[in-house]
Amino acid sequence: MRKLTLFTLQFIVIGLAAAFVTVWFRPEWLPAFQHTTTAPTPNSFADAVNRSARSVVSIHTRTLVTEPLGLNPSDPLLNALYGDRPITRPRRGLGSGVILSEDGLILTTLHVISGVDDVVVALWDGRTAEARLVGADPATDLAVLKIEAGSLPAADLTSAARPRAGDVVLAIGNAFGLSHTVTMGIVSATGRGQLNLTALEDFIQTDAAINAGNSGGALINPAGEVVGINSASLSQGIGAQGISFAIPAALAYQIAEQIIEYGQVRRAWLGAELADVRITFQPDQRARPGARITRIHRGGPAWSSGLQPGDILLSADNDRFDTARELMLRIARLRPGHELEVEVMRAGQVFTTSIVLIQQPPLPT
Repeated sequence: MRKLTLFTLQFIVIGLAAAFVTVWFRPEWLPAFQHTTTAPTPNSFADAVNRSARSVVSIHTRTLVTEPLGLNPSDPLLNALYGDRPITRPRRGLGSGVILSEDGLILTTLHVISGVDDVVVALWDGRTAEARLVGADPATDLAVLKIEAGSLPAADLTSAARPRAGDVVLAIGNAFGLSHTVTMGIVSATGRGQLNLTALEDFIQTDAAINAGNSGGALINPAGEVVGINSASLSQGIGAQGISFAIPAALAYQIAEQIIEYGQVRRAWLGAELADVRITFQPDQRARPGARITRIHRGGPAWSSGLQPGDILLSADNDRFDTARELMLRIARLRPGHELEVEVMRAGQVFTTSIVLIQQPPLPT
């Protein structure tokens, strides 16, 4: 019996040793090992960049400005000859854009070309062309340009899904005049608002570096799909690092479509300013979000429907909302003439009323 036990133990030890050696030199033979490994991280995004970079253009602007000559006040001769004579000189600016169509429609941010005299677009292949403004939307800081060129590599702003926090993204643009510079980061957050950058804000926040000249360029995912239009970044002068913003591609494309078709955006307007509030309902103390009217524009749709400052909107077209900004974005996507049914609380009483929305008045460019 003792010999049998020793034999069994020797067999087990030899088997374990053989298994250890096998796993050490051939770990891929172990099924459990295969299930615990993760997909390797790509060590290059060159394919994604090559897919999208040709659709990104560099924008160069020129504006003639009149400034004081800036003479040395201690030089009496120069001051006697020229006095306070002003001088006119060109001021140059940089930006980026994304090609929308083969025939030369280009999407960019409005602040890149606002108030300038000349706009020149530089393409991937080295060609340059003067651009004219097709139309702009100050509420989202977007503009569409047109150059006379053909067979251009247009970007697709409709195929990519909206990115999520944590997704890898790359920014392509004319950073400091260095065309088609690529920077990489992740999506830090989505749906950012209350930044006071534009009237309607629904930004993608990213830590991919967006430098001067990047505005209007493409934010892409690792598949090379455009997910956003680079817009702005917080200044390092206030201590910010890695906080930049892009306009979601789907929103940018919707705005561009209307600018191309109508020359402007047909956007519904409520005629009221809103703020977040939470209402507690009896008897179960259930809290519910709402939007308090803080200001009514006289003669606007809200004023015409009888709404008053202090009224609280609880739903719109039978749909609830979480924030006042969400409600304003939802209204902005409607067309003028839409009859909006709202649920309102006033002095503790809830009622419904209808508001005929109108075209949003022009915002300053």
